[in-house]
Amino acid sequence: MSLLKKCFFLGAIFISVGLIAQEQELLSKDDAIKLALLNNFDIKIARNQVDVAKNNKSVLNSGYLPTVTATSGANYSRDDSTIEFPGQTLDDGSPRPDLSLYKAEAQRYNSVVNVNYTLFDGLGRLYTYKQLKEQYQLSELQARETIENTLLQLFSVYFEVARLTENKNVLQQALEISTQRITRAEYSFEYGQNTKLDILNAQVDVTNDSINLLNTLQQLENTKRDLNVVLNRDLNVGFEVDTLISFIPKLQLEELVSQAQMNNVAILQSQKNLTINEYDIKVSRSGYLPTVGLNGTYGWNLNQSAPSAFFPGTNNENWNFGLGASLTWNLFDGGGTTVRMKNAKIAYETQELVLEQIELQVERDIQNALAIYENRLNIFQIQEQNVLTNQNNFDRSKEQFQLGRITSIEFRQAQINLLNAQTNKNLAKYDAKLAELQLLQLTGQLLNIQI
Repeated sequence: MSLLKKCFFLGAIFISVGLIAQEQELLSKDDAIKLALLNNFDIKIARNQVDVAKNNKSVLNSGYLPTVTATSGANYSRDDSTIEFPGQTLDDGSPRPDLSLYKAEAQRYNSVVNVNYTLFDGLGRLYTYKQLKEQYQLSELQARETIENTLLQLFSVYFEVARLTENKNVLQQALEISTQRITRAEYSFEYGQNTKLDILNAQVDVTNDSINLLNTLQQLENTKRDLNVVLNRDLNVGFEVDTLISFIPKLQLEELVSQAQMNNVAILQSQKNLTINEYDIKVSRSGYLPTVGLNGTYGWNLNQSAPSAFFPGTNNENWNFGLGASLTWNLFDGGGTTVRMKNAKIAYETQELVLEQIELQVERDIQNALAIYENRLNIFQIQEQNVLTNQNNFDRSKEQFQLGRITSIEFRQAQINLLNAQTNKNLAKYDAKLAELQLLQLTGQLLNIQI
């Protein structure tokens, strides 16, 4: 065996051993979905936004509960004073002495609880509360859209890993066949049945097949890291993927397409925005109505005054309880409420136009997606038949080559034709599946169908 042949043979063994060593646990489609839903950054952010909207729609943010405030205070003062009595005398005729007050201290303490409650505000807070509930539901739809887009991204990468995995297997088989050709060519050359050219051709083919396999392996590893990014886990976690693909039956798909207008997430979001704008009109209208409020206070005061020159110090303690009601009616606010009403109505009309536009666009997108899917499915079926044809041609060419009836170049051409047919079939298979998933997203059923 020649040195060059040994190098190629050892290289083929090294690659094969490396491929075996890289075998990992199977990452099924369901497992990939679960990991993405649990770990993906975009989905986590979307869930946080839903939580914020959930907090906003709480009764604690509705304005229906009263406000209670408590205030208290303490004051301290100290006076040092001297009081003179000019021209005043005592009973014995002597001048009246000055009076000095030192450390005359005074304290004041107070504490009060105020309760305010809006009994009626023109129904503004009622519609605001309903609007917040609609915004929460809108945030859920937005999160659903994020999840759908993430799953499409996930399977775009997942299927690329699957395609490269199948291509790797095909290229490995091609390399093994080319390696066997070297052995056959060398034996034939030793027995004088062919020329050195056949050996060189086989070695060139092994070189090309090795390079193609190595490039595919590198692409496969890079794509696996891309998938780990989507799953938000260690980039170097090894895994294998499921290469089995099944397509939705045509009748079931037609039923899903017929219900698309009711389930498409873009249409549902637009409808929800229309409802929110409708509440905007009602909230603005509440500015024409009066506001009725209730209030109550309960307080305590303590005033400790210092003694003066003529009065002794006093302690005055007071407890206070009060109730009140108020009515506020903004009879004219300079036209602000009227402007808000007009703008809210215009916004509602605009959203109606947006909804009509989205419905038309979705209908167009569905028809396009359906046509693309059917076309890619037909291409996949043609490629499947093409693989069978080329496999049959390759098997016969192999027999003829072993009998010496065709040249190595003709045999290599049959091998290349089969290789191209197999890789084209792999590409067509996953292109068709991705087209199906895109169609499912438009019908609003991507999260409800077993992928």
